[in-house]
Amino acid sequence: MNQPLLKIRGLTKEFRVGAKKLLAVDDFNIDIYPGETVGLVGESGCGKSTVGRTILQLHTPTKGLIEFDNAQLTLLGRRELKKMRRKMQIVFQDPYASLNPRMTVQEIIGEAIDIHRLARGAKRKERILELLKLVGLNESHMSRFPHEFSGGQRQRIGIARALAVEPKFLVCDEPLSALDVSIQAQVVNLLKSLQKQMGLTYLFIAHDLSLIKYISDRVAVMYLGQLMELASTEELYREPLHPYTKALLSSIPIPDPVVERKRNRIVLKGEIPNPLNPPKGCPFCTRCSEAVTKCFNEKPKWREVRAGRFAACHLF
Repeated sequence: MNQPLLKIRGLTKEFRVGAKKLLAVDDFNIDIYPGETVGLVGESGCGKSTVGRTILQLHTPTKGLIEFDNAQLTLLGRRELKKMRRKMQIVFQDPYASLNPRMTVQEIIGEAIDIHRLARGAKRKERILELLKLVGLNESHMSRFPHEFSGGQRQRIGIARALAVEPKFLVCDEPLSALDVSIQAQVVNLLKSLQKQMGLTYLFIAHDLSLIKYISDRVAVMYLGQLMELASTEELYREPLHPYTKALLSSIPIPDPVVERKRNRIVLKGEIPNPLNPPKGCPFCTRCSEAVTKCFNEKPKWREVRAGRFAACHLF
């Protein structure tokens, strides 16, 4: 394989909660290659969005290495980081909250163009119109405000804004969760089409496992701030290795009542541990049916357990 566009080693992010520290991301390791889509899945609160925002330096990492396009982001000064931000952008989860209600579409998309001084006057307007057409909108939308659009249209504006600076890498932070199901398919197909046209690389964060299967080349599974498993989409869905991944995939409904009745559903018992007081060993040990004594006392190491497959589990 070619060199990774994004290389993350030992990424850790802590937040102060009163007198305690909340470990939102713990020893996160991944390589993302040019032109691929890596899906990041896990339960609410497991740290998926924190990973995405820390990669983009919207959160300052507590420790760890983030290398993007051969530059170590954590070592860059303010000016260098501003230049690097042209290459990496984010599509936010909620299109109702992520667009400034007092700005027109032209101002929203043009803001990034102005910050990076990419175009002025007629060329600026021409570039904004080009971006709108790229995401399925037209010239008549330029002077309107966000409240005049549907959820799907607002998310298209958010995508156009992210593409305005011609990035290489996009963090898609649950970009479909606030949209109707009928609109989700349109936005997913738009993202796939844009990826082919522009050679984009995605970190796609989502809850919907069927959606992740459709859009991703590889899938990373996260639990309580830690990566549990990473594999190609085909391998992960065909033969999950980690007990948590098995439980997640068994929750996907199958639209065939005969198959649905026969298959073995794995129902997790108990609640996710308090992130302010996580288990001593494996973070999943309190809910894992396959846990042994070692799981409760020793944290498993993240390692390659098969060719191209990574997991953090004492069973391997």
